Amino acid sequence: MRLPRRAPWAHIGELEQICSWIYADEEDLEAKTLATNRLSAWKAVTALPHALESTLAILAAHLLDVTSQNTQHAALAARQAYAAAIIRMVNGLVDPLQVGAYARSIASIATQLGLPPWLVELRHAATHEDLPSLELLREAARESLSWLLHNYFHPTLNSSALAPTAPPLRPVVPLLKSYKLLMKIVTRDTSLHKHHQDEIAAIMRDVERWIAEAKVSADLAVEILGWRSDENSAIGQADVKEKWALEILCDALLEKGAIVPLSKKKRCAPAEPFLPTKASLALWTPLLMQLQMNHITFPSVFTGRIISILLEDPAESDVGANVIDLDSGSLQRDATYDEYLARWATWVVRTWVDESDDETDLRKNLILQIAPALAPGKNEPPQKTKTLTVLLQAATSGFMDLADTIELLNSATVSIPVQQWQTHDLARMDERLQTLMTYDIEMAEPCMGGSMPSEKGSMKSQASLAPGWTLLDVHSNWKSCPIGVYYSKACDV
Repeated sequence: MRLPRRAPWAHIGELEQICSWIYADEEDLEAKTLATNRLSAWKAVTALPHALESTLAILAAHLLDVTSQNTQHAALAARQAYAAAIIRMVNGLVDPLQVGAYARSIASIATQLGLPPWLVELRHAATHEDLPSLELLREAARESLSWLLHNYFHPTLNSSALAPTAPPLRPVVPLLKSYKLLMKIVTRDTSLHKHHQDEIAAIMRDVERWIAEAKVSADLAVEILGWRSDENSAIGQADVKEKWALEILCDALLEKGAIVPLSKKKRCAPAEPFLPTKASLALWTPLLMQLQMNHITFPSVFTGRIISILLEDPAESDVGANVIDLDSGSLQRDATYDEYLARWATWVVRTWVDESDDETDLRKNLILQIAPALAPGKNEPPQKTKTLTVLLQAATSGFMDLADTIELLNSATVSIPVQQWQTHDLARMDERLQTLMTYDIEMAEPCMGGSMPSEKGSMKSQASLAPGWTLLDVHSNWKSCPIGVYYSKACDV
């Protein structure tokens, strides 16, 4: 059930009035005093969104600055008030977005939010160095109010207005390439592992920072600035953002040249066990295990993206997953690519135990995703059906209940060949027909006005009947009746 969202204003017109008091005239101190008083009254009743709380702090510092006497003590108080307001505004915007296993720099998060970089530097100077000058702090206050106007007041007052766009998310592919290059060096010469250990750990931390950046880009400041109503709980929103970030990462991992080697020769692996090659496992297992430790949803997202690629239509899928048939000129699925992805999915379900205390959950989800493509009546390409079938059998190996389900599913998908009539079958049917036509049996239907066969004819026909058949005569209790009616009561109706 969706919980109601508390807002400090009774109607949106009150927020619009405060906005006009603040920004209509920069020199109107009376209007800014009214805005400060209204925001203070709201804060006494309920918690303010961080944007409004920062606005109140900056306005209070501004009023203190312009109304105080021109003394050294008044100037120091104004500098401290400005500095505290800017520090709290930057920290309040950045700290909630400090997610992930490894910390990110405040500057990188502020860049994603669109905050001017020099405000972050001023915040650092005011916190750890000498207090900035009053003129610089006044300019920072004006810049902060301008940012709040364009990033909070305008989107809140105009629901149709587009929210500020975030800078594009940096690509993750270069990180994966750097990781692969280092791991190749280490796996070829194990003596170099200690020398490159710090570099590999640094790349893994950078991948985690990229995931945190992607989560921020998924929905910038949904609850921090407070201009969007909550559709779900905070935990649910966090899960959706993390899943979105992991899906982008998994798509990069599943490209050719990442966990799937570019060369088809390097994809050759034995049929049993149905797993990637040892070289691929040595390269990518450390990173995948790190991702699984830091993100419990990674196994399900990883296998889900693999199944999505396997179920794609060649005409709609990425060109990199297809090859061109030289005979027909049409796009065809790269069978070795699909098979290698299926091997990675098998490795996931065999390596990672689901966090829900039921180790078959991951396997069951895999079955539910693949089963519709193998349902009776589906006209899938033979190679695709073969890959999915082998994947199901390998992933469910050792689990009797799941194995029985897969066997039933496979039996339903196997097409039964149509038996062709042979010459000797037709001859046998003709022989049986001639035998039946030689019987000279005159049947009578008493209820329908007929007569029963004579005893002589009955004895003659009885002798010519095939073994196991008996001809009823006049001495029997047989009575003709419509099909489906109990014979002993048919004539009594």
